[in-house]
Amino acid sequence: MPEPLIELKGISKSFGNKTILDQVDLTIQQGEALVVIGPSGTGKSTILRIIAGLLSADAGEIYIQNQRREGLVEDGNDPIGIGMVFQQAALFDSLTVDENVGFLLYQHSRLPRKRIRELVDQRLEMVGLPGVGDLLPSELSGGMRKRVSFARAIMSNPDTPEDNPEVLLYDEPTAGLDPIASTVIEDLVRQLQAVQGGCSTYVMVSHQESTIRRTADRVAFLYQGKVQWQGSVKEIDTTDNPLVRQFFSASVKGPIHVVG
Repeated sequence: MPEPLIELKGISKSFGNKTILDQVDLTIQQGEALVVIGPSGTGKSTILRIIAGLLSADAGEIYIQNQRREGLVEDGNDPIGIGMVFQQAALFDSLTVDENVGFLLYQHSRLPRKRIRELVDQRLEMVGLPGVGDLLPSELSGGMRKRVSFARAIMSNPDTPEDNPEVLLYDEPTAGLDPIASTVIEDLVRQLQAVQGGCSTYVMVSHQESTIRRTADRVAFLYQGKVQWQGSVKEIDTTDNPLVRQFFSASVKGPIHVVG
């Protein structure tokens, strides 16, 4: 078995008196599509933010390419780039699509504006949105805003290839979308995994069954602060794990506590 690209060892996190993650172990392999599932409020998004370096764990260790991370993303110690697509797209409403997608390059690179715009247009083309650079987020549909956030996540500076994202983290990318728009996003996730300039490795959080089945190679079930089950998408239908069975049958009866 090759060394994992990302490894979480004994990760714990609490907010106030509530324990969200309780000594979680998780590995992500190069080129893998991992989807983390489980009931709401079980710490799935928290795991993404810890992997992204946006949130520190209370205990445990995280390794990126076998190198232990010290500090958060702003400390700049990770050997690979990690991009994140937030649940609500998190676009700046007052900026154009071009300015949103190219934000970091406009603010922190020495590239000419014309070159940055060319790079932005390339990324927008990759996510199926050519010609929308001058529009504002308010002029886009929900699905289009999601795709803009994808373009921003895979944006890179050709002058600093070491900072280019090798891993994408998706937080509920199809939340709030109709089934057709969800299918477009699911297809895009897989396309970006395969295309040059995309990211071959990703970790996703999702509750939506179609998204889980169409975008995952491996599934990790998180409940009560721990990874309770891991398996392939095919194993979802064959496992006798009662948590997985209840989750995918949408039953109110079973080991998952249903909050009234």
